[in-house]
Amino acid sequence: MKEYQTISEISGPLVFVETDEPIGYDEIVEIETADGEVRRGQVLESASDHVAIQVFEGTEGIDRQASVRFLGETMKMPVTEDLLGRVFDGTGEPIDGGPDIVPDERRDIVGAAINPYSREYPEEFIQTGISGIDGMNTLVRGQKLPIFSGSGLPHNDLALQIARQATVPEEEEAGDEGSEFAVIFGAMGITAEEANEFMDDFERTGALERSVVFMNLADDPAVERTLTPRLVLTTAEYLAFEKDYHVLVILTDMTNYCEALREIGAAREEVPGRRGYPGYMYTDLANLYERAGRIKGREGSVTQIPILTMPGDDDTHPIPDLTGYITEGQIYVDRDLNSQGIEPPINVLPSLSRLMDDGIGEGLTREDHGDVSDQMYAAYAEGEDLRDLVNIVGREALSDRDNRFLDFADRFEQEFVQQGYDTNRSIDETLDLGWELLSMIPKEELNRIDEEFIEEYYVEDEQEAVTADD
Repeated sequence: MKEYQTISEISGPLVFVETDEPIGYDEIVEIETADGEVRRGQVLESASDHVAIQVFEGTEGIDRQASVRFLGETMKMPVTEDLLGRVFDGTGEPIDGGPDIVPDERRDIVGAAINPYSREYPEEFIQTGISGIDGMNTLVRGQKLPIFSGSGLPHNDLALQIARQATVPEEEEAGDEGSEFAVIFGAMGITAEEANEFMDDFERTGALERSVVFMNLADDPAVERTLTPRLVLTTAEYLAFEKDYHVLVILTDMTNYCEALREIGAAREEVPGRRGYPGYMYTDLANLYERAGRIKGREGSVTQIPILTMPGDDDTHPIPDLTGYITEGQIYVDRDLNSQGIEPPINVLPSLSRLMDDGIGEGLTREDHGDVSDQMYAAYAEGEDLRDLVNIVGREALSDRDNRFLDFADRFEQEFVQQGYDTNRSIDETLDLGWELLSMIPKEELNRIDEEFIEEYYVEDEQEAVTADD
């Protein structure tokens, strides 16, 4: 252990220390102030004669007389199966008043992306109980599927619904009640009010029993925000690849994480990239997202749902733009649907799950899943286009066929997407509801569905009842 009293500069969350030998990058540091308070930090930059340290608890009260001790090891997370049901702060310290953690081992939080040679292709369905995701943009084990939202939209409610409801259907059928499915929830830069809502929901629904929660609040130091997702993913990797859990990682809000990167970059006086964000932000995000996946020969999996709020609802902003390049699709939370009271307000048209085709079908969800999804997508898209036409010529100028597609678009939003935050639909319920809506459309228009599925599921005379009700 090396100790110095050679602090040369303090800038925001950073402390610069003169050294007489090289110090390891990411090494953990203890800083003892004049009044005996000890704070932790991490080496952010290292040269032959000085280092830059980011202090987790903030630099207030630290002066040039403080002692700096380099511990000779990187940040580690104590991991054990007993972490399930526990709540931690953004640095991995328990905040739930529970017993001390007795770890099986301590793991470096930096981690690494899974070796491409060792990756197993994601091909198994995760049921979230949300029709807009399960039916139209299916989540697959080992996938990274972000949620693109905006300020003031209910992405937190959606995140909690997924955390409560997500299951692996095959395991439930086997009678395991989803016992091998775990949720690791990492909150970054949230308010105390939001934190209380999260915890109340976890405790009320019993979801906490199969979850590990990490909470970084808005008034916590920004540098702590850079640790939280790495602690989350280290815990997830241990449960998945050592204990054979199927782990769903929910990270909210990645925008706050990227803002912390920008703040630290400014304190280091780095040359900024797009809109002031660090030029290495793509690499940094990839280091997090690419830790999702499956490994050959291992039963467990790590699936990621990062949530980000797009500044100004702009999906060309660097954060959603770079996230979209790295991940396998996106789920859009829509402001217009939210203003109409749709819960959850998922807009399926710009949403995409690139691995959906591999995770659905016979033996996974249901053999008609792909055809039903394609047909509903096409019908809803046509209905959306016709809404623009109605604004110009009026509904009376449209044909009976076009009016049916307009009605389909309305019912699709009000009955398929709309389900509330407490309704948990199985994939069979979702697909059956899809067929009920598709029965509004003439059989000859169902050009994306195999004839055998039409014969089995399509109920032609239901359209007359729908028209009469309207």
